[in-house]
Amino acid sequence: MEEKLKLLVVDDEPDNLDLLYRTFRRDFRVFKAKSGAEALDVLDTQGEMAIIISDQRMPKMTGTEFLSRTVERFPDTIRMVLTGYTDVEDLVSAINSGKVFKYITKPWNPKKLKEIVIQAAETYRVIKKRTLALSRALSQESVSNNIMAAVRGSLDYDNTLATVVSALGKALEADFAVLYPAADSQDNNGDQPRPIYRSGASEIGKAPDETPDKVPDKAHGILSPQLDQLPPIPSSDNITSDSVQIEDKVATRVIAPFLDQGTPVATICLYKETSAPKWAKNAIDLLENLSDQVALAILHARLYQQIQRQSLKMRAELEVARKIQSNLLHQSWPETPGLKIQARCQPAREVGGDFFEVFRHPQGDLWLAVGDVSGKGVPAALFMVSAISVLRRELAQEKSPDPEKVMSNLNKSLSNDLMSNNCFITMALIRYSEDTGQLVYANAGHVYPVVWAHQKMVAHREQPSGSAVAIEPTYLDVRGVPLGILPTWKAASGELQLSDGDVVLLTSDGITEATVPSCRGSGSCSMLNQEGLWDFLQQQPANLDLDNLLSYIHLPEGEQEDDQTILSLEVTSC
Repeated sequence: MEEKLKLLVVDDEPDNLDLLYRTFRRDFRVFKAKSGAEALDVLDTQGEMAIIISDQRMPKMTGTEFLSRTVERFPDTIRMVLTGYTDVEDLVSAINSGKVFKYITKPWNPKKLKEIVIQAAETYRVIKKRTLALSRALSQESVSNNIMAAVRGSLDYDNTLATVVSALGKALEADFAVLYPAADSQDNNGDQPRPIYRSGASEIGKAPDETPDKVPDKAHGILSPQLDQLPPIPSSDNITSDSVQIEDKVATRVIAPFLDQGTPVATICLYKETSAPKWAKNAIDLLENLSDQVALAILHARLYQQIQRQSLKMRAELEVARKIQSNLLHQSWPETPGLKIQARCQPAREVGGDFFEVFRHPQGDLWLAVGDVSGKGVPAALFMVSAISVLRRELAQEKSPDPEKVMSNLNKSLSNDLMSNNCFITMALIRYSEDTGQLVYANAGHVYPVVWAHQKMVAHREQPSGSAVAIEPTYLDVRGVPLGILPTWKAASGELQLSDGDVVLLTSDGITEATVPSCRGSGSCSMLNQEGLWDFLQQQPANLDLDNLLSYIHLPEGEQEDDQTILSLEVTSC
């Protein structure tokens, strides 16, 4: 049987008040008041009325004044005015502002009045039905927004699960909620995921690894159930509800699986200490509209977690590779009186394709090399290891070989693999004899090494203005094609005589193509180039330090675009 609606009649004349009460008492729960003030008290104690019928002319407070005070608190209530006067302006203003549904003149026709009130009751029911539907829609949208906002704000898997169970538990006013994540096939430890719970007065948490959690006592609702004592969850792909016994209380449970193409990603159980079917129906309606979004949110978070795990594993492996490559490059060489050698290599990523080599031949020749494998990262690093291995094998021959012969043999050993992978290697190779001061070099498409009289340049720079003699650099510009371009590598070698105070500088294109400020403080940037490198070298002190150059080309706000390698040989007086 449908519950009777509440009706409030307000009139300062007792006869009219009794007549209205007798007219509607069979169809409504009728409440009476003799004034606007008394009617407001009735509303305070009895709550919202479906219909209010008020006389207009009453002492201290007119009917429209009284009704206007009820609009904000009870916007869905149907309001009507009884009047025996032609208060046209007041009535028109009240009706136009939405405060009054209808006005009825005295004396009224009881039959007609009853028809009008029945119509008003039907209007109230329609309004409440629409309001309830809108409230449910807004609740669904709010929960959906909370879940999606959590996904956008943090893709952490545990945080997403906690947000899901918290948002659904609060939206559905559940006393207790438990979310059971499905096992992740990518998780190799094989452990069953621990449930995530929410209680009416407790924080989000996880059940401990060994002992099930006990939710703190609440002021109302289900009292602290043990998670392992909850009723078993029936297997179903549909959202269901049932009645369960928890401790000494009967509760309604709603079970909702979140599916991805029929496969569960998680299951939520919502509990409320009630036997009314309305709560379960509302919960099922909400979950049916949200289950796909919730499943998608959990899947995204799980995928992000898997990617994070793989990234951490890859980073750990790359860190091992970086250390191996660093140990391969950062070799130590004995100090030689009259020579100063410096070398630096900084990959753009964890590992790179740049390399350098300093090799002392048993016959006394000193070999220097800087190479650059095309590309960056792991593929370039693999070819870099092969190139160094072959280079050291070639340099370790019983008789110190010619640089161009070493290049030819390198190309012969590496060209097939380089060509099949669309890669190539540029390299500058120098052989220096301390006894004669002779430098012989070969170049396979690499940046020109530069030679200059550094100590003489510093000394001239310190002379009075006008008497200094400009020192010009010498570029070792005899060059052939990179390794791996042609099956056979052929190019002439170049020679140069070094003197005390001379410096030989070999760089990769990561140095000459680095972006640096065009003019310090101007805000514009350009490529360093060999001209810019020479301008920088002219400003260096007598004690040349390669770290100064690396600091110059490393802008704090910029990202290193390419591997950077630099190697120097300085001839000093003993």
